[in-house]
Amino acid sequence: MLILRIVAVLVGIGIGASVFAFLFTREPRYLTLAWRLFRFGLVVALIFFALLILERVLVPLV
Repeated sequence: MLILRIVAVLVGIGIGASVFAFLFTREPRYLTLAWRLFRFGLVVALIFFALLILERVLVPLV
């Protein structure tokens, strides 16, 4: 759970910095980077939670 929190904070900082850089420079590549970071964070969180759910389902069977 600690790793997920660290990743979430880093992704949040990255998205915030990218949006700030876009507002400062008006370069669309920063919005693209922010969107990619958001998708990466979402995929990592979904995989992590899927593994937690899978563990809850499989452990009682053993």
